[in-house]
Amino acid sequence: GLDVYAKEPCTDSPLFELDQVVATPHLGASTHEAQEKAGTQVARSVKLALAGEFVPDAVNVQGGVVAEDVKPGLPLAEKLGRVFTALAGEVATKLDVEVRGEIAAQDVRVIELAALKGVFADVIEEQVTYVNAPLLAKDRGMTVELVTSSESPDWRNVVTVRGVLADGRHVSVSGTLSGPRQITKIVEVNGYEMEIEPTAHLSFFTYTDRPGIVGVVGRLLGEHGINIASMQVARSVKGGKALIALTVDTAIPADVIEQIISEIGAESGRSVDLED
Repeated sequence: GLDVYAKEPCTDSPLFELDQVVATPHLGASTHEAQEKAGTQVARSVKLALAGEFVPDAVNVQGGVVAEDVKPGLPLAEKLGRVFTALAGEVATKLDVEVRGEIAAQDVRVIELAALKGVFADVIEEQVTYVNAPLLAKDRGMTVELVTSSESPDWRNVVTVRGVLADGRHVSVSGTLSGPRQITKIVEVNGYEMEIEPTAHLSFFTYTDRPGIVGVVGRLLGEHGINIASMQVARSVKGGKALIALTVDTAIPADVIEQIISEIGAESGRSVDLED
């Protein structure tokens, strides 16, 4: 049977004269079965769009069909984008989204979109989607580049959001999906290696490595009734710059962040709230 032709409408063809050929005027999608399937797909796409999730068959979104190996990386990239903006405290002028490991062999443009979606999620009041995220970057003069590599020495796959701010400072955050349960973990912040789950409430403090800092941070949070769920300390060299990464049960108020910065002489302190 013939239903689709190189040039339409096709009104004349030698194939029409053959008894073994049935020709129809591009009606394949007009059957009851096809219409039902199309309606189901439209409903599924609308549901995804209303939830702010990626719609692979949208005509105005980049990325195309998402491979099954890539899909778990979308929430990861979005969280990394949100953490990046919280650490930066402003919109970057240049942003690189790096995808390294096995999934780099796939089409990972959608991971770039997910990271951008996260970058702007807490910046503007309107809903950020996979469609408008690139436009938001363009409107703000942000240069965005996707970098891929099959090489990933430490992790099977890792996504990094790395950017340059207006004053020349560099900010980066990396994450991966770990183990059979694909647990989301932040594995690097501004060059400091760690393994910490990006729960609803996180905080990061950069300071000069010396004894007693962990105790001070714990005491101050305890005085304000804030429970520490997990804590990691990373440093470049003994006595050099160090980073404390915290997950807590409730958000740390801005004045408490400032108090911690003051008492430990921190170079910087940032809280990140990922609670929807």
